[in-house]
Amino acid sequence: MGKTSSEDAKRILSNTSPERAFWVNNGPILKSVIELATAAKKLTPQQFAHHANNAKNDFAKWAEDVIRDSELAKKLRQIKTREDLEKAVANRLGQLRKLLK
Repeated sequence: MGKTSSEDAKRILSNTSPERAFWVNNGPILKSVIELATAAKKLTPQQFAHHANNAKNDFAKWAEDVIRDSELAKKLRQIKTREDLEKAVANRLGQLRKLLK
């Protein structure tokens, strides 16, 4: 895709519409990458496994289809643990926030 512009960063960091929110299994409803970063720290092993396993990766799909951040989606496709999720989202948030300065 190429480089992320500050306009892209603004869009990626903004809230989704309620019907496009990410519903964590038995957990919070997330409207943004920022909320995903916060939630990633608190996910139970069961919640993580429900959304990211050998059959699917809901986090990557949401990042790609709803947030429209293919850079984050690519990183999320590689995660194996909740800690990986936390790191990948935190790193991407840092990159996006730098673009807005």
